[in-house]
Amino acid sequence: MEAKANGTDDLKVPLLQPSESVAVTVSQPNAKGFKKTRKSMFKIGGIKCTSCATSIESVLKKIDGIENVTVSPLQGQAVIRYAPELITSKTIKETIDNIGFQVEEFPEQDIAVCRLRIKGITCTSCSESIERALMMVDGVKKAVVGLALEEAKIHFDPNITDSDQLIQATEDAGFGADLITSGEDMNKLHLRLHGISSPEEVTIIQSSLESVEGVNHVEMDKVGHKVTISYDPNLTGPRSLIQCIQKAGNEPHLYHASLYVPPRQRETERQHEIHAYRNKFLWSCLFSVPVFMFSMVLPMLPPYGNWLNYRIHNMLTIGIFLRWILCTPVQFIIGQRFYVGAYHALKRKSANMDVLVALGTNAAYFYSVYIVIKAFTSYSFEGQDSFETSAMLISFILLGKYLEVVAKGKTSDALAKLTDLAPDTAYLLTLDGEGNVISEMEISTQLIQRNDVIKIVPGAKVPVDGVVITGQSHVNESMITGESRPIAKRPGDKVIGGTVNENGCLVVKTTHVGSETALSQIVQLVEAAQLARAPVQKLADQISKFFVPMVVVAAFLTWLGWFIPGEVGVYPKCWIPKAMDRFELALQFGISVLVVACPCALGLATPTAVMVATGKGASQGVLIKGGNALENAHKVQTVMFDKTGTLTIGKPIVVNTMLFSNVSIQEFCDVAAAAEVNSEHPIAKAVVEYAKKLRQKYGSAMEHVTEPKDFEVHPGAGVSGNVGGKNWCWLGTRGSCRPAMFH
Repeated sequence: MEAKANGTDDLKVPLLQPSESVAVTVSQPNAKGFKKTRKSMFKIGGIKCTSCATSIESVLKKIDGIENVTVSPLQGQAVIRYAPELITSKTIKETIDNIGFQVEEFPEQDIAVCRLRIKGITCTSCSESIERALMMVDGVKKAVVGLALEEAKIHFDPNITDSDQLIQATEDAGFGADLITSGEDMNKLHLRLHGISSPEEVTIIQSSLESVEGVNHVEMDKVGHKVTISYDPNLTGPRSLIQCIQKAGNEPHLYHASLYVPPRQRETERQHEIHAYRNKFLWSCLFSVPVFMFSMVLPMLPPYGNWLNYRIHNMLTIGIFLRWILCTPVQFIIGQRFYVGAYHALKRKSANMDVLVALGTNAAYFYSVYIVIKAFTSYSFEGQDSFETSAMLISFILLGKYLEVVAKGKTSDALAKLTDLAPDTAYLLTLDGEGNVISEMEISTQLIQRNDVIKIVPGAKVPVDGVVITGQSHVNESMITGESRPIAKRPGDKVIGGTVNENGCLVVKTTHVGSETALSQIVQLVEAAQLARAPVQKLADQISKFFVPMVVVAAFLTWLGWFIPGEVGVYPKCWIPKAMDRFELALQFGISVLVVACPCALGLATPTAVMVATGKGASQGVLIKGGNALENAHKVQTVMFDKTGTLTIGKPIVVNTMLFSNVSIQEFCDVAAAAEVNSEHPIAKAVVEYAKKLRQKYGSAMEHVTEPKDFEVHPGAGVSGNVGGKNWCWLGTRGSCRPAMFH
């Protein structure tokens, strides 16, 4: 079986011969008119004659959601067009099986891909738990969770599951999830609606948009009067959708739509997360610093700390009591997130950093509470509490989390800058039947559709990918190729979105828009590289999976290693502090192991390094395809470059001059600069810059560059003009220069 989604691809070979084919078209109108359909092909065994094909079709046509059925008794194949919102291919297969025909081949449909933004992910154990939860969903083929990016990329069969079920599975695992993109909404249009006065009008607009061929999904914000449309650029475009909204209204209710740029959700959430961790850290310091001062600093500075030793009751002092009061909010209010994370981790039958932090801080805290109770009830007990350990540990971890989210935000900035390389506006041309320009209008780049004709003026950026129709120019494509020398463009040549048009005016017919442009593909490549795991990261993930249980076992063995020898008398009693027994001494060492161990760095080091490298490389024009390439880079001993432009500073520079006539160097500089001053060509700019430096070096009397008369540009050859009214100058390539005073 082969499947072609949305009915946009025709079968290459006819399944039926005209004389022996049976086609039944089932008319079942609905609100959408079955605009969104999918075509699937089944290979059916046991078809012996035309009546078998007819019986299959007669059963299938009764099923709600099937639009067209064509069965070939010769090839034993069936082509079925259906609405995936009403029926799935799996149900169709089961229906054919129930009739008595065997579906011999039922390969997977086109695999869809969606990306989810994950909330609450803190360590490698979290990412593994999410991956396991997603892989348990029927239809999921592959799931990759990026810890540094806090995203999940899932490959799934759209006939079996959808993005809603994937989000539900993620939330059931104890994490939040928001849909970033799905397989059918790589191209999205955000519009703000005007002229809406009632909820019924919003429903009218939504129905009109959903009936447009090529529209995959329409999401309405009835309160804010905003709409988000996912569409197929092969079938429709932004301006067509805006026209559809306008046509949905009638006098006196006229609707209008304007582009709406939604705030970057990731950036908004990142800033919220940064502020949340910063506030928690500051509140933690407000309590932890006094605890530290009362515990470690003031007792060492008599007589300033003597008041901390005043007894409240029995051996309970003011110092211990204050440390207990100040530490409690840090442990249970500010540190609440660690309890929540530990609960979800244990619920998933796994252990993460939160479990370790909760174990260590609770051990220190409740041991200290035990000291408080013992001091309150005893006349001679002089034990030492560990409240400062619990409070300071939580404070330091919150500081580490704050620095971590700040670093993540900075590394993702490089990727955001890539998307800003394309210009905001473009000049849209309207042509008549003979190719003459009728009108010119400046529009947003987001409104460009496939096969539009746009004009690119000198110095402007190319908005989208296309083919030159008319005009000649040089385009700086260093963003893509790394070659600093501009590339000559003539009719029929391709131009790439985000590159810079240097000196000529080009008329371009667009070929790729939205997510199909080369710039968008680069962004997607970098995002995929940041999600990919390096081999060393996989090793770290495996270690971190067993790290927490190993730490707990090590802490228990440490306690035993000090308690049993103490009971046997291996070490002297003088090692035990005053008013403390062997059990309490051993417990302190065991708690120390729990407190100092934390797998954060182990799980975050590699993904953060990959994220920094790929993001920084992309901003410098270097595309890195994942951590595997980075890890193998240290084995490289020889690097070969295919062009010198990769190693230059990005613009041509004159490095030397040689005169072949008796003209003085000063006069040569003056005439060369005057001839090239009006040219936009990069080489002309380099000549002018070099001439100015030579004039300064040799002390030319000319303070300003003379404007040439009769200036003329010869594309691909050079420039010419009359300098000073007496010198006719031609500057250009060797083969194109005419005999003149200067060459």
